[in-house]
Amino acid sequence: MNVTFRQLRLFEAVARNSSFTRAAEEMFLTQPAVSTQIKQLEDMVGMPLFEQMGKKIFLTEAGKEVYAFSRSIIQQFRDIESVVDEMKGVRRGMLALTVTSTCKYFAPYLLAEFVKRHPGTQVHLEVVNREEIVQQLQDNVPDMVIMGRPPEDIDLKSQSFMQNPLVIIAASDHPLAKAGLVSLEQLVEENFILREKGSGTRDAVESFFEERNLKLNASMEMSRNEAIKHAVMAGLGLGIVSMHTLEFELALNRVAILNVEGFPIMKEWYLVHRHTKRLSPIAHAFHDFVLQEADQIASLPQPKTAKRSKRRVTRS
Repeated sequence: MNVTFRQLRLFEAVARNSSFTRAAEEMFLTQPAVSTQIKQLEDMVGMPLFEQMGKKIFLTEAGKEVYAFSRSIIQQFRDIESVVDEMKGVRRGMLALTVTSTCKYFAPYLLAEFVKRHPGTQVHLEVVNREEIVQQLQDNVPDMVIMGRPPEDIDLKSQSFMQNPLVIIAASDHPLAKAGLVSLEQLVEENFILREKGSGTRDAVESFFEERNLKLNASMEMSRNEAIKHAVMAGLGLGIVSMHTLEFELALNRVAILNVEGFPIMKEWYLVHRHTKRLSPIAHAFHDFVLQEADQIASLPQPKTAKRSKRRVTRS
């Protein structure tokens, strides 16, 4: 087969995004141009690589095999670029970063400061759930990952760099919002809107209460922090989220953080990559930047206590 590297890159982008449109935007091409290249690739392979069901596209069995090889080939090319850049002492280039959904509240601030210090750096940022981030680590896709508890069954290098307090929130007019110290026993009678099973937040919350022989009434499960916060504001129950997600809700006095016995649950954020990953010079620079300065740039939001609320982001 006379397959070009360009075709493999386009195929990988379409498969990863499950969309011709998003792949075209990522590669700065028109959708017809991407579709033409994929059709040519399918002609050379002699089998369809995608199948369409309704408005969604899925990989065929042949497509899954080509996808696995394409990711491996693309990663090898990135490794070649990293080696050459390192020999040249290059301090700019492409940074591929994947973060969990909760990290989206502070990761852009880190990237903005980093890019300001390293002009010319291009960043590819993906925001996914824990299941997808674990899969990306298994496939050795991103340069680095920012997440909560790293998986233990993959050969990884992980370093904590910032605290991640999990707090209980209520609507600002909830009776417990004006209470003093709330006991854990009082919470058992409340309805809770929690993250989906398997998420880092859900695992931490369930472990906390199981250790104390208590069980929460999970009246709803939601896969997004935004949905939990809106459900709490609507009066559907209490929520448990990372304090990093609460900047605007606290500033507008839409939610209250409850003073609960044993809370916040203090977790940590980790910078993670495969142990054998060959980091480019720019990835090394980002690694050091996050470990040394992240907690100063992405400070925690605070409840509104005066007419002018504190700014969450400080610039060094």
